[in-house]
Amino acid sequence: MTVLGPRALNRATLARQLLLDRADVPVLDAVAHLCGLQAQEPQEPFVGLWSRLRTFDPSVLSDLLTGRSVVRTHLMRRTVHLVTADDALAWRGRHAVMLRQRVLGTYRRELAGVDLDELAAAGRAVMADGEPRSMTELARAVADRWPTAGPRPLGEMLVAALVPMVQLPPRGLWRTRAGVRNALLSSWLGREIDPAPDESSDPVGQALVRRYLTAFGPAASADLRAWCGLAGLPAAVTALREELVSFRDERGRELLDLPGAPRPDPDTPAPVRFLPAFDNAILGYQDRSRIIDDAHRGLSVAGERVVLVDGRVAATWTVAEGVVTVVPLRGFSRADRTAVAEEGRALASFLSDGASDHEAAAHATVSIL
Repeated sequence: MTVLGPRALNRATLARQLLLDRADVPVLDAVAHLCGLQAQEPQEPFVGLWSRLRTFDPSVLSDLLTGRSVVRTHLMRRTVHLVTADDALAWRGRHAVMLRQRVLGTYRRELAGVDLDELAAAGRAVMADGEPRSMTELARAVADRWPTAGPRPLGEMLVAALVPMVQLPPRGLWRTRAGVRNALLSSWLGREIDPAPDESSDPVGQALVRRYLTAFGPAASADLRAWCGLAGLPAAVTALREELVSFRDERGRELLDLPGAPRPDPDTPAPVRFLPAFDNAILGYQDRSRIIDDAHRGLSVAGERVVLVDGRVAATWTVAEGVVTVVPLRGFSRADRTAVAEEGRALASFLSDGASDHEAAAHATVSIL
């Protein structure tokens, strides 16, 4: 079986994640291809898409949110993701058990004795009037029935697990600050979520496996599980095995992939890319060594924004008052510094508030410490 080293896996990841070459595709298609973008920090998906698309107008993503083609909802790993409406409806039922278990993992003691089916029914009854509510407002509306549980556990169980919800605009719109207001996913989209199938072959799981490998492969079952939070999707993987190809990594793990998916030459040049906080190009794997050194793995879960140099995490970045500041994690060559500075100025231009392209370019500043 062919062994793929870290550099081969890195280039495959960059290609699948649209980070090797910026893609010339519509924003909605990019969100679908990437299986959504992690989005608990509302502005971060805009940087993620800017780094991946040749021409990205942030107002297009805002319009997709207000037009209900894209939604913000709890999904993979119980984190808020920006996903297409079609994917939210197709995948939410398959994630329901995992979402419930993850909230219980945090609040099992507080929710002991709470009948979760009754809690779900009470939450739906409150939301049936169509009025958007914060998590706290929803929890207070049902708290009299379960006074010992506390509003936070009740609210998180309802909003993140029991009742499929969306976070409504203006939260998540470009350059907009807004609190979380929740509405029923089915009411917002005018369609019910797809029911979780009973079939042992798990057709929704099969679709998830194909989509994951398209955007993240080659990957191990443990990587798939780390991305979605589901328990490895063994029935789906078994059902698909005949149509997949297999490799091994240098640790001996089996890696699965789609036969026609891109696996570029390991020596393919990789441009500098600035990634937002919690980017799935890093978080979408259990073994992240293909893109980040183990010594820096904690950055990926701490909300640090990172810079890829030669395809790997080589720096962190912040922005304040129009200045993008880069803090290297290792020494940069002169060519690296030049490339990072050039891409950093382009990012600063993109992030500049209220300036025309010419004005933004003139004031774009990057500082490499």
